[in-house]
Parts: sequence; C-alpha cells; structure tokens
Amino acid sequence: MGIITLTTDLGQKDFYLASVKGSILKELPEASIQDISHSVPAFNIAQAAFLLKNSFFHFPSSTIHIIGVDCDYSKSPRFLIAHYRDHYFIGPDNGVFSLIFEEAPNLMVEIYPKEGLKPSHFNLLEILVPASCSLYKSPVLEKYGLRVEDWNQKMNLKPVFGPGFIRGTIIYVDEYQNVISNIQEYDFKNTIGLKNFQIRFRRNESINKISYHYGEVPEGEKLALFGISGHLEIAIHKGKAAGLLGLKIDDIIQIDYEEKKE
Repeated sequence: MGIITLTTDLGQKDFYLASVKGSILKELPEASIQDISHSVPAFNIAQAAFLLKNSFFHFPSSTIHIIGVDCDYSKSPRFLIAHYRDHYFIGPDNGVFSLIFEEAPNLMVEIYPKEGLKPSHFNLLEILVPASCSLYKSPVLEKYGLRVEDWNQKMNLKPVFGPGFIRGTIIYVDEYQNVISNIQEYDFKNTIGLKNFQIRFRRNESINKISYHYGEVPEGEKLALFGISGHLEIAIHKGKAAGLLGLKIDDIIQIDYEEKKE
C-alpha cells in the first residue's frame, strides 16, 4: 500500500477536499491518503512549504506529496513532479518547491495534462490528482514530461544579522498558539553561543534563556525554545502565547546579545 499526502488550502468546510480524496480512491482504492494540513491560509505557499518541509521526511520512502495551494496562480500555470530525497512532490510551479527543497531535486519534470485538457479553476482535482494516480502506478518521471531545470524560485525570508542582534519575524502560529520564528537554532548557536542575550518582542516582553521543553517553566509562564522544526518558538506553558502576548505572523522577534569585547 502506497501513501499519498495532501497539503492544501481547501479547509474542511466545503466539498472540495472530499472530491479530491474520492477521486484518488476511485482510481486507487488501496492507497493510504494522509493529511498534512488543509488549514493553510488561501494561496499562502510559504506556510504550505513550512508544514511540508518539516513533516515529509517522517513518511516512508517513495511517498507522494500533493501540494494543492495556489494552483491557479496564473492564466497559464505549469505543474511539476519532483523526486527529492527519495520522495515525490507534485504541485504548481509557483515557487513552493524552492521553499521546501534545500538542494536541487534528483529530477524534476513538467506534467503534460491530458490532450485537450486546459487549466481550470480546480487544477488540483483535474491535473494534480490524475498525475499523482499515474505516478503511484508507475514512478518513472521521464514518462510524464520533459525534464525541468529552471523552476520558479522564491526566497524564504531570512533573519537580519547586525552588531549585537539577530532580528527575525514570526512565520507560523501553531494549533497551540505557539509562535514560530524564522530564527533557526544553528543561527543562534553560531552567532550567540554562550553569550548573554535578551529575546525581545512586542509589549516590551523579553526572555533571557532558552528552555528545552515546555514544562520547564510553571504553568502560565512564557518561554523560548527551539522546537521540533529547529526554529525559535515563543510559547506559554499550557497557555496561548499568540493571543496572550499579542503576537501574530510577520511580527518582529529580536535577540540582543553582548558582543565580545576586543
């Protein structure tokens, strides 16, 4: 039994997601369909990439990952299949691949839709699902189209490094309202290490230590830690940091530290 994952901005309210899953199961009744998330904000490829990048490698090799976010991004969209780290990714060429992959994939090809089929308002169902079902049966990428060397490139927003500070932004708020920044653990270790520091964010809040787990502080206390994604998180033990601290996506998180004196 093979696995197909879905990452979409379809939500759970409408019939669209059911149509996608039903179409896959009609063609592949034995397939295991696994949800990454369907709560990606509409057209937000950066959040889709963050979710998939931090989860795909937990699945078995040869898993097929369908990316159904911003599939109708232009009048003439292009759709791709990529083989990357022994997984298959299929989605629109809207920049999402470049936000997921840390290096070039083994192979990437353009999907040729069935003859006479034109891009529509539901390309996820009409183009990505049939291509994924075909890939499930025959994972030979060359048969689906010409090799692609120049796909749409997007850049993840990077932290700013300055004298005595690292300035990042909040890129994700999870279900527990922990806020996740774009400052990664290796940035912190390589730049700050054992130096004294203050993590500062809105409402003049600050934290001066890194915790290793949420329960390291009393309930209701705020903390900072590097979570499973390797990104700096601001959380409240058994509380909702985003709401209680007034934090939201794109807000600034800055780490000020003492530079070593010569």
